Amino acid sequence: MSLMQWCDGRIAGAEAFSAPLTSHALHYGTGVFEGIRSYATDDGGAAVFRLPEHLERMRQGADALGMRFDVAEAAEAVLATLRANGHRDAYIRPLLWFNDGGLGLDVDKLSERLMVATLPWTSHLGTHRVRLTVSPFRRNPARALPPLKLCGNYVNSILAKREASQRGFGEALFVDDAGFVVECTGENVFLVKDGHITAVEHGDALPGITRDTVIRLTGADSRPVRIEELLAADEVFLTGTSAEIARVEAIDGRVFPASPIGDALAARYADVVRGRCDTEHGWLTRV
Repeated sequence: MSLMQWCDGRIAGAEAFSAPLTSHALHYGTGVFEGIRSYATDDGGAAVFRLPEHLERMRQGADALGMRFDVAEAAEAVLATLRANGHRDAYIRPLLWFNDGGLGLDVDKLSERLMVATLPWTSHLGTHRVRLTVSPFRRNPARALPPLKLCGNYVNSILAKREASQRGFGEALFVDDAGFVVECTGENVFLVKDGHITAVEHGDALPGITRDTVIRLTGADSRPVRIEELLAADEVFLTGTSAEIARVEAIDGRVFPASPIGDALAARYADVVRGRCDTEHGWLTRV
């Protein structure tokens, strides 16, 4: 049985929907998306983690491209698709893209389409422990491409991820020309030194929602970090909607033998997203 999807106001099996080969987004990456997670809760239900924040960030991406985006419609589409598929632990992918109307670079007259898919999911890293390598690629500078979830932005991540994988690493770490850590291909970076947690801050990095969650849960400070300081840390961990909290085993030849704070925080985060603790934040939207 195919998964149910929502597109342009209706829910149907995935095979019911199609897009023309001349879709503008297919050729130029002119779309905006989000990666969102829902989690099974102990009462037998499910909840979406920080849905309003994800859709607000998507609205910002839509604004950058001059696209119309109805947050309320998208929120209801997310919940309806989860219900149609009976999903509890799931990954949610809303996508707004320019469809047809021409293949020029002027997008004002193009049609737009919105879809939502949900599917069972585990971390895209394949584990909650990962080996990093410093990438020879540089992150898209914010002066050229805003750090939003615009589809075309992610070619940068794909190239860096592919190069790291070919060298046997699980993830690539972007560092800028001045030696400051930016982020990984799909995660923000934290370090722990002498029991103190620091969130890496950089103007070219996506302002992650999981990153914000961890800062609010722990009181971590946020500041620029050079690669030398990261390599001298006691622990390093990554945060992202798909990755959740992934502890870094090594960065190139620098091995981090243990991560007690990262391990404890990962366990706490798992309880937060399932509504077992820290419920006063109102981060869960019931399905």
